[in-house]
Amino acid sequence: MHEYTSTARVWGLTCPGFPEEVSRARRWTRDILRGSPLADDAELIVSELSANAILHTASGGLGSFHLVLAVSPKVVALSVTDEGGTGTAPKVEQPSMDAVHGRGLGMVSVIAHRVVVHGSHSGYTVTAELFTDTQPGGHPC
Repeated sequence: MHEYTSTARVWGLTCPGFPEEVSRARRWTRDILRGSPLADDAELIVSELSANAILHTASGGLGSFHLVLAVSPKVVALSVTDEGGTGTAPKVEQPSMDAVHGRGLGMVSVIAHRVVVHGSHSGYTVTAELFTDTQPGGHPC
């Protein structure tokens, strides 16, 4: 393999902060991953992370959020970057049974093999990684 080529591919999409953009993000993800056994999980993860950006940060309304989808032979990585504006970082919560919110990132952390949050009050990036080659139990080989 040539030192400047790779089998990894990266796509990016910036969406306005409107609720209907979540379905656009899902379609975009599904189109890129067409035929992959990870497409359904990736679509669900992008949907949740995009909705979180719109609902819980300055990305909603007049803002925007940015998606990056990186695909390699071993990993599908999905990142959503918001515009911040909140006093707290995204985190997995254990909400009460009657809570209306707070389950989404927990669901993502169960589906993905790894979830990483980077950023500050001016914007956070949540990256979920799905490994393509796993042993039973969801851990990479």
